[in-house]
Amino acid sequence: MKLHILGIAGTFMGGVAVLARELGHAVDGSDANIYPPMSTQLERLGIALNQGYAPEHIAPDTGMVVIGNALSRGNAAVEHVLDSGMAYTSGAEWLREQVLPGRTTLAVAGTHGKTTTTSILAYILDVAGRDPGFLVGGVPEDFGVSARLGTGRDFVVEADEYDTAFFDKRSKFVHYRPHVAILNNLEYDHADIFPDIASIQRQFHHLVRTVPGNGRLIVNGADARLAEVLAMGCWTPVERFGLQDGLAPSEFEWSARLLHEDGSEFTVIHHGAELGVVRWDLLGRHNVQNALAALAAAHAVGVDIASVLPKLTAFRGVKRRLEVIGNARGVTIYDDFAHHPTAIHNTLAGLRARVGAARVIVAMEPRSNSMRLGAHAAELAPSLSAADAVVFLQRPDLPWDAQAVLAALHGEGFTAGTVDALIAKLGTLVRDGDAVVFMSNGGFENAPRRLLAALRDA
Repeated sequence: MKLHILGIAGTFMGGVAVLARELGHAVDGSDANIYPPMSTQLERLGIALNQGYAPEHIAPDTGMVVIGNALSRGNAAVEHVLDSGMAYTSGAEWLREQVLPGRTTLAVAGTHGKTTTTSILAYILDVAGRDPGFLVGGVPEDFGVSARLGTGRDFVVEADEYDTAFFDKRSKFVHYRPHVAILNNLEYDHADIFPDIASIQRQFHHLVRTVPGNGRLIVNGADARLAEVLAMGCWTPVERFGLQDGLAPSEFEWSARLLHEDGSEFTVIHHGAELGVVRWDLLGRHNVQNALAALAAAHAVGVDIASVLPKLTAFRGVKRRLEVIGNARGVTIYDDFAHHPTAIHNTLAGLRARVGAARVIVAMEPRSNSMRLGAHAAELAPSLSAADAVVFLQRPDLPWDAQAVLAALHGEGFTAGTVDALIAKLGTLVRDGDAVVFMSNGGFENAPRRLLAALRDA
């Protein structure tokens, strides 16, 4: 069949495109913003990408149009599909119908850490010899693609609570009907579609309702909001995970004891028994928690955890998750997919534990819908407490003033109205030994690589 994917450069829809191509479909697509790493992956696979949502991009012989949740009524391509009577579906529904039947689905949900946890879980299953399929909202370095079918029975999917499509306002994850579900954490986000935290909890409970009694729920034991979700009703065995502070036994089935404060070395404990030590390149306590969740989920489908722990040393992480872009003039430049104050805080805390007293400079683009609406403005300054300086991209169309955030910063704060101005300001700030972290859940106009090039040319 010939598929056209609207919103193909998004992290989820790009993965759908990869799976559809692997299934033998002819695939092309359109998007308003096409940028790496998703664009690079799709172009490498020979999938044609069209800039913009022009109706003429959809060939008349297209058998199915898969519509991403970024598109709404009034979009020219959407109106063309409806007026022409073309068959259409959502990415989540396509995945459920075309890929998941007959598979053991492992879904990874949570406000933060979904992409990294999904990647760790897919990696664990892979090194255990199970050749899993997966769909990740990013590009895991160990696989080089965001999705694959795999030959094994397991399929790992990043399970997003965002809505499915303009014609289906349920959360994407209710489509997947997993056998094992990870509930990593739950905070307020997606202010454009959720009025309050209770509305998000209801969606998470819809997911809980779909997990069978012979399946497993892997739940962050320290998250009170997830406990409230389970209190709404739970019909599946639950295993909880969390960090172990001190030497006292943990109340959770899965725990970890940090051996290094930056999270690069930790002991994994299951029901009080030490299974082994993980030494890896990832930073932060949050990534230790992500690893625990993934290990518990892999154990739920029969993986011998003690045997795979040494192999996590080789896990390379995910593109745009504190990814090192390069080093110039003694300055290390990182690219990080940042969308929420808690994630920002956790990432910077891990980096601070690694770099010690070295200066950390953050370039921040408030690009997610919640960030742009100002839903997280009050929490931004505290989340940036580990930074010595912040350059905040305040485009003219940002509907709120960043000055209050800058005034509350621990370190220096600056605004820039354009990416060009932001890069120029960074050029005057950085010095030998600095770590510069670009934080955005968009393309940021390729700013990290542009700064790297400017420093090398200086």
